[in-house]
Amino acid sequence: MSEAEILERMRADWNGRAAEDANYYVAFGRRNQHDEEFFASAADVVHLLEAELRRLALPPREASALEIGCGPGRLMRPLSRHFREIHGVDVSDEMIRLAADNLRGIPTARVSRTDGANLACFADESFDFVYSYAVFQHIPSRDVVLSYLAEAHRVLRPEGILRCQINGLSVTAARYTTWEGVRIQAEEIEAFARERDFQLLALEGAGTQYMWTTLRKKRNGWRRSLDSRSQEHAVAVIRNITSAYSEEPAIPASGPLAAASLWIENMPEDADLAELSVDVGDMKARLTYLGPPDSAAVSQLNLLLPSGIRTGLVPMALRWLKHPMAAGWMRVIPACPLVPHICSVTDGVDLLSEKRFVSRSAKVVIEEVPYPEQFGARLSGRPVEGAESFCADPLARRYEFNFRVPDGLRGACELVISLGGRRFAPIQVEVE
Repeated sequence: MSEAEILERMRADWNGRAAEDANYYVAFGRRNQHDEEFFASAADVVHLLEAELRRLALPPREASALEIGCGPGRLMRPLSRHFREIHGVDVSDEMIRLAADNLRGIPTARVSRTDGANLACFADESFDFVYSYAVFQHIPSRDVVLSYLAEAHRVLRPEGILRCQINGLSVTAARYTTWEGVRIQAEEIEAFARERDFQLLALEGAGTQYMWTTLRKKRNGWRRSLDSRSQEHAVAVIRNITSAYSEEPAIPASGPLAAASLWIENMPEDADLAELSVDVGDMKARLTYLGPPDSAAVSQLNLLLPSGIRTGLVPMALRWLKHPMAAGWMRVIPACPLVPHICSVTDGVDLLSEKRFVSRSAKVVIEEVPYPEQFGARLSGRPVEGAESFCADPLARRYEFNFRVPDGLRGACELVISLGGRRFAPIQVEVE
């Protein structure tokens, strides 16, 4: 399929989804969701985006923002309070019509339709902040996603910030659609940052559907000039090493909590995840986040421990552009055994219908699953059949299990879930 055909398919499909039930296809909460609940569902995503505004070179109220794939304006409405003006684009005419209605009372908000692959309606260096959520994961073409990222670089002002979510699941041979879109690996984002003079500041959730990245636009040729200056800032001080999830100075060797925070003084302002590296023992860690310096000029650098790391006091070394910057010792402790726990039980389609099955299907999310093939479930004593599993997060070993409700069941039922020899406490559910 040519790019023109892909873009036309994207427009047609999303026009159809917007006309059918825009709120459902945007937030995937429940069918026929009322607007108040729909807009309230944006809170967690808005918080993730707001957290990166402190990286802007000027106060947000003096900045301008752009959302790629704005849909009916769910994120633009709350984020508009931060900017002097905010724009949104979408490939769907119907989504743009809905967004215009929802943003009618906000004079600083404007929306327009895009062709689905570029931002040609905006001049170079028009924005300070560009963001996107749950958009690129629905685009079936890698070239189109990368075109949008390149266009974001073009329309950003120098030192402007791009914060976006991308599907980082493992690449499959399946044909991508306008719903189950292309998958892009963390290494591809690192390579893109190097090519485009983007400073890579965050790359979180690699290997999951919700991989987030934060990139700062730098001047052309910026990365080529770094090596000559790296020796000037080759000495940093590691003030502390803690768990990334607490202030404890010990990090489990494996499992969902095998992540550390390094608190570093004198981090070069041009450093980024593409050129920094941390060796723990003789293995390389995956870097996920580099924060801005605090009032004491200390920056937070987060990393995931490499698989197979030994326990005890383990030497670690921080490098920038392969030049040594700092060294220290990390206390690595044995990981606790996996303890499977149920995160949620919902309808398989209307995800906000907690413990109430309205579509004759169910979704169970469990973390710390050692062997997903051992999943079993019974509803009112009847075994469910055809359960399918999906690994949503390999680090947390979070799995989604989807299954059909057995025919004939109605009303109050008891759901019993098991994983091998482990049986969870019964859960009371309602089947419509």
